[in-house]
Amino acid sequence: MAAKPVLVAGATGYVGGRLVPRLLESGRTVRALVRSPAKLLARPWSGHPGLEIVQADLLDGPAVARVAQGCGSAYYLVHSMEPGQGDFAERERRAAQNMAAAAAQAGLDRIVYLGGLGDENSSLSHHLRSRMETARILASKGVPVTHLRAGAILGAGSASFEILRYLVDRLPVMITPRWVHTPCQPIAIRNVLTYLVGCLDCDRTVGQTLDIGGPDVLTYRELMEIYAEEASLPKRLVIPVPVLTPRLSSYWIHLVTPVHASLARPLAEGLSVPVVCKDNRIRSLIPQQLLSCREAIRMALKPIEQREMQSSRNGAVLLVPPEWPQEGDAAYAGGTLFESAWRVSVRASAEAVWEPVARIGGDRGWYFGDRLWALRGWMDRLAGGTGLRRGRPDPLVLKAGDALDFWRVLDVDPPKKLLLLAEMRLPGQATLEFRIAWAGEGLTELVQVSRFQPKGLAGILYWYLLYPVHGWLFRGMLLAMAREAGGTVVGGPEPIRGQSR
Repeated sequence: MAAKPVLVAGATGYVGGRLVPRLLESGRTVRALVRSPAKLLARPWSGHPGLEIVQADLLDGPAVARVAQGCGSAYYLVHSMEPGQGDFAERERRAAQNMAAAAAQAGLDRIVYLGGLGDENSSLSHHLRSRMETARILASKGVPVTHLRAGAILGAGSASFEILRYLVDRLPVMITPRWVHTPCQPIAIRNVLTYLVGCLDCDRTVGQTLDIGGPDVLTYRELMEIYAEEASLPKRLVIPVPVLTPRLSSYWIHLVTPVHASLARPLAEGLSVPVVCKDNRIRSLIPQQLLSCREAIRMALKPIEQREMQSSRNGAVLLVPPEWPQEGDAAYAGGTLFESAWRVSVRASAEAVWEPVARIGGDRGWYFGDRLWALRGWMDRLAGGTGLRRGRPDPLVLKAGDALDFWRVLDVDPPKKLLLLAEMRLPGQATLEFRIAWAGEGLTELVQVSRFQPKGLAGILYWYLLYPVHGWLFRGMLLAMAREAGGTVVGGPEPIRGQSR
């Protein structure tokens, strides 16, 4: 008899969106309960044959009961602290009551719940108390609950990690609350997922409350120092002051980072008390290699070329490292990324438009502003870089891995796409992409996209200071390449978007 599906509530969230593909990879059938199926359909694994997507609102008791029917067990990975959701404690209470009743009615053998780590006898934040109450409500109808309690989760996309990233990236000097000296025990998202999946295979976890944390106990300030070292940033000056309350801290976080104050406040409140595991039983129940904070941060700081290559594969790989940003993550996931894109429409075939793209660089040059490119190459050599002297190995053909002046070919797909990684000296990492698409009625569209992932405040200033120059230069390049294709330019160059976060 086929195994019953596993119900996952919260499949579009940070943890749920990483748990579902791991359950699928392990051979399980998953029923994902979501309010908005469109959010899940953006994930590369949304078409997996073992996945069933069911739309329902956890605040609708009868709908939740229908979804739970036929399932064997459930994960509850939901919490209501997003901007604009009002009283998150009341919403969590109602949603948990509906899940508990649905699980009992469907005869589920267990609910696995990921909550927050903290000592109930201490002055816990409103948010952490709500998470603990949720665990009690889930168990109130008789279905055993495995309650995993975690502190800060390290990985791109985690709100806790992204706050850390943006603060350290953007502020060489920080006036901080006193909670930077509070001890905490972060855990890598990879380890969280192993514990969650392992709970279905280990019956000794059924009905248990288990603390999960990484091997390191350290302060938030020490975490900032580790991040700065792994990101190759200068040492940050941290000045704690006693006057920043959690409310003021959340406004400060909102000012410096893209994380909304209403989300930052419960996180800031949680950092004001020690968050350290008191119970390490799970380490013997579900053994695994726990990543140190340094290892987890290093894995989360994914270079831009890996991000671009992941996009180039169009989701062909089901599992990517959980520490990396993924489709469906919050807009702030992955750190600051600047983007500028331009397009031009040409009355010519895609093959004709591809020709000047394929011949770019080397002796042919960059079609526009060659003196500026030469100056940039000279400056790069002065700074110890390669400059333009590498040229290109073949004047007509480009292959992935080829050197191209001070660029490297990351991906090439004639006559559709060329993706270059900058290898010049920069306060960050940059890529330059050319895309060609048939636009109908004899027209071909040539698109140029520049992306820049800054390193620290210097990188942010670099982008804004040179943005007008780059815009002028890239527009000129695009127009010259379109004319080189031998067709008639009928539109553009015009901007598509200029995004940043």
